[in-house]
Amino acid sequence: MPSRVVAVHSSPMHGFSKRTRESITLLEGVGVEGDAHSGATVQHRSRVTADPSQPNLRQVHLMHEELFDALRESGHTVEPGDLGENITTRDIDLLALPVGTRLHLGDTVVTITGLRNPCQQINDFQPGLLKKLVRTDGEGRVIRLAGVMGIVSRGGRVVPGDTIDIELPREPHFPLTRV
Repeated sequence: MPSRVVAVHSSPMHGFSKRTRESITLLEGVGVEGDAHSGATVQHRSRVTADPSQPNLRQVHLMHEELFDALRESGHTVEPGDLGENITTRDIDLLALPVGTRLHLGDTVVTITGLRNPCQQINDFQPGLLKKLVRTDGEGRVIRLAGVMGIVSRGGRVVPGDTIDIELPREPHFPLTRV
């Protein structure tokens, strides 16, 4: 199966979960139209407090639906949009992509900037869930599983069913880190 968009979500409020929509519009250099996290500069509350002039590298949040399957196996019920992502994907290993990967979703392009750093709100949503999304591997490295963040490099409309084509950056490739 080709990689595809499963669902799209947005919310005008700074909350946790986002409402599922029939479509979303990506605005180049800004993010998801009408979403609380869209903007050329940071919109995440703690980052605005630290420095409101820093660029917004978290305009779009993408999560792989396969994560929800794994969470169900461990007793957690999580549906698309519940963890605040804008785009839920299927059949793409988002976490393995290097920084600068361009995802072509229909006619739009999202450039991957890094990993989402999950916070305590996840445990407020479902107790114990944070430990499933952030863990330490056998060598002491922190593993973040809560999706990737990106910026809008070409705007347009995204709908469920859009295929996702992957354009890797020139080498050397750098692994994703939290943004």
